[in-house]
Amino acid sequence: MQKASLVIAERIERVIDLFGKVASWLTLSIVLLIVVNVILRYSMSLGSVWAQELEWHLLAAMILFGISFSLLRGDNVRVDLFYANYTPQKKYIVDLVSAILTIIIAVFFVKLSINYVWQSFSIGEVSPDPGGIPMRWLVKSLIPIGFSLLALQGFAEMLRVIMNRPAVGDKDHV
Repeated sequence: MQKASLVIAERIERVIDLFGKVASWLTLSIVLLIVVNVILRYSMSLGSVWAQELEWHLLAAMILFGISFSLLRGDNVRVDLFYANYTPQKKYIVDLVSAILTIIIAVFFVKLSINYVWQSFSIGEVSPDPGGIPMRWLVKSLIPIGFSLLALQGFAEMLRVIMNRPAVGDKDHV
């Protein structure tokens, strides 16, 4: 059972790591796109609504893919001032509750966003600005994808926490 849980957690984390790498490349793409847009705007008085909207769409993808990646890497916010002094048993409880809440909240956002994306798709929503990006539903579909990745990473975290449960009565500070 523990070996199967470890294999599941590792597979999920490989997928999350891949999306994290995509988020890293998106970050570079955003920076380059902004630099080009600024240079064109201020040196040649050229601007494009499409290019400006693309900045926001890439930013959305970077953030939504990066959330689960930051959880994987342990870059999430936690009040270490208190956590560092907890016993292993208290850390276990905090970590388990955190993982479960992450899953619940992520699934809730997936459920909420599916209809939002479907509505956008069904009406053929496009940018309201002339020259903007068509298929607005495509960027909106990143919401359920990003939160699905977060739910998966939360599940992997939960499996790892359960597998590393401290012995009852373990008072050592780790």
